[in-house]
Order: sequence, then C-alpha cells, then structure tokens
Amino acid sequence: MKYIELNNGISMPILGYGVYQVPDYEECKNSVLEALKAGYRSIDTAQAYNNEKAVGDAIKESGIPREELFITTKLWVSVYGYDKAKKAFADSMEKLQLEYLDLYLLHQPFNDIYGSWRALESLYKEGKTRAIGVSNFHPDRLVDLISFNEIKPALNQIETNVFYQREEDHEVMEEYGVQHESWAPFAEGNGDFF
Repeated sequence: MKYIELNNGISMPILGYGVYQVPDYEECKNSVLEALKAGYRSIDTAQAYNNEKAVGDAIKESGIPREELFITTKLWVSVYGYDKAKKAFADSMEKLQLEYLDLYLLHQPFNDIYGSWRALESLYKEGKTRAIGVSNFHPDRLVDLISFNEIKPALNQIETNVFYQREEDHEVMEEYGVQHESWAPFAEGNGDFF
C-alpha cells in the first residue's frame, strides 16, 4: 500500500474504502470485513451514514492490529457546535469501539463551523484523533476556516473524478498545504463510467 503524508506528519493510506450508502448492518459489516481481507487499511464512514457500529464491529472482528488501520469518520451538521461536537465524537467512538480516531472531519461547511472546528482542535490536542480536516469545503470556505483558526485542516475530502476534476480546488489545497482526498473517484458509476 502506498501512503501520503498529511501536514502534521501522519501517514495515510492513499487508497481507502468508503461505506456511504451502506446503512444495512450486515451488508456494511461484511463489506468492511471483505475490504480488510483484500488489503484495505483505510476505512471511511460518517455519523450521517448510520453505519459506524457495523464498521466498528468489522474492525474488531477482523483481528487486524489497530495501529495498522486508518479510520475516518465525520461530524454531521445537525450536531455542529462546540459541546454538541464533543458529545457526537464520544458517540462515534463508542460505536466504532476505538480508543482514538485517525481522522475526524467536518462533513459540510454549514451551521456552526467555527464552534465545531474548535471542538476538533481540542480533540486533536487531547490526542483523541490523530488528524482533523473537512469534507465538501469549496476554496472560499476552506481558506476562511484556515484564516481564522489555530490548526489548519490536514485534508479536504471532496467529490473528484474524471467528470468533475476540481483543478482550482486542488490548487488552493496545495497552496495551503491541505491534502486533497477524493470521494466518488469512480463517479458513483454515473456517465457509463464502467
């Protein structure tokens, strides 16, 4: 597996397995187990996907040492705000059955972004997550967040594929030292991709 280095020195597998649109417990758990057997070590979930428990159970059942895995989850906009974000993180960790998270993301640039980001900064400083970042932030929102906070995002996870290449977004991320991570790299099968 190849790795990239985030702006805080943390290594992250370049290829990850996402479980968006897999809310069924058994299907999600089995798909994560199969992905881990196939060699994936980065697993991406989110509170809004309603499958963190299945992911956590698959991780536990896999028997793979925790330090070999890179686990990402995301904070949903309905629980943005400093206190709500801290509680939501604890809820996610309970479902995932983890002692620490590798990457915690703000899922979208809406609601109380700043209170939520301060909560993520606090979790990072406490060692509860190895890196923090954002998802679905366009360049203006990303630069605004960076400009008015202590810790800049390690990563911005955005839709990127052959039909939606996001060159301007990528240039801004490079300029600010934020790793570009793609979601839907196969365009979710649209446009006769396969």
